[in-house]
Amino acid sequence: MSSQTPATAQTSAAAHRRVRRRKVFYIPGYDPIHPRRYRELYRKEGAAQAGISGYELSLVAKQTDGPYGWRISSTIEGGDVATDVDVLVWSDIVRGSMETSIPATYLQLVRTAWTYISSGALRRLTRLRKGPVIAALYPVGMLILQALLAGLLAWGVARAVSAVTGVSLLGWGLGLCAAVALLKWFKKQDGKFFAYYLMHDYAYSAASNGANPADLEGRISEFTQLVRDALADESLDEVLVVGHSSGAHMGVSVLADLLRAGLPEPRPEIGFLSLGQVVPMVSFLPGADRLRADLHDLCQRDELTWIDVTAPGDGCAFALCDPVSVSGVAPEEKRWPLVVSAAFTQTLSPQRWAELRWRFFRLHFQYLCAFDRPGDYDYFRITAGPKTLAERYQDRQASKSRIETAVSKYTSMTPP
Repeated sequence: MSSQTPATAQTSAAAHRRVRRRKVFYIPGYDPIHPRRYRELYRKEGAAQAGISGYELSLVAKQTDGPYGWRISSTIEGGDVATDVDVLVWSDIVRGSMETSIPATYLQLVRTAWTYISSGALRRLTRLRKGPVIAALYPVGMLILQALLAGLLAWGVARAVSAVTGVSLLGWGLGLCAAVALLKWFKKQDGKFFAYYLMHDYAYSAASNGANPADLEGRISEFTQLVRDALADESLDEVLVVGHSSGAHMGVSVLADLLRAGLPEPRPEIGFLSLGQVVPMVSFLPGADRLRADLHDLCQRDELTWIDVTAPGDGCAFALCDPVSVSGVAPEEKRWPLVVSAAFTQTLSPQRWAELRWRFFRLHFQYLCAFDRPGDYDYFRITAGPKTLAERYQDRQASKSRIETAVSKYTSMTPP
């Protein structure tokens, strides 16, 4: 496998066009919330970054048909750019996967834990980064703790009622009711605990051993067609796919399918920005043949530029782990991704870092937010500035602390 070099040596483009019009396709992670959340996040954080960095950025309603999105008008680095952002929505699939009862969630816990432990995936994931493994174990521990507390409450109520009435059956009946009520309360408060949310997230991929469920496969096909249609628009200078968290490995499959089918000529430049990726959580599972094949194919292509951005400060991502290499499917001709760090401890001031350090879920979204000490990663320059992704990172070296060791036990590949 060839070592990573600056992006200049990895892209076939001899010169980059100045971007005046761009199309961005944003693929969220496992998120049940309406995509307007991402519009408001972009509006708020984009304004903050513009104020810090000294450029102009504004949002208006979407000007075209299609998926939910918005239009960005910007003046950055001396260029006026119009960018249309489409959110590739799969929140309905996420909500459907989360509509389970409390007993069904505990059954998911057992099945998911067994899948990762029996396959050896959990043990191998610990060789990469401890943070996301701890994040994966957190819902297991929290749900078990909630069950234990409910059990203790049931026992306490049963003893108290039995002592007063002398009727043990009544005591245990009331104790059981109290336990169920407590478990329901925990579930309603999951916006604070995130135990059910994370359990459903990990269970979604584990249920099929890493293979895409049929509904997700269908959605990937729809997304692929939307990107293909954009590439036929001769007024665009760049088509940029952004995948965050679980959306990163969906982006891999979308672009792999697109490139295997062939691209139109002429076409805009193609960029892929993966942020806070958790690819190994899926690619290390025995049934993830499709994803491993997509990683293997995409990493060799010179028709696009793929930049992978993570940060060691993000405990929910596999920071600086090359998703292709650690999955054991890197060919000799590997070109992508260029793995770089958002370096939260450097790009956030000490005061801001202290505010966010223990807010793990918020830090997982920092890639989409403003930095008060921005470095060469600026989400808003990338998505709304006049440089293509390839040009912006053409002189960037890959992170020296990246992990490229093949770790996955399963390396079989079956393209769709």
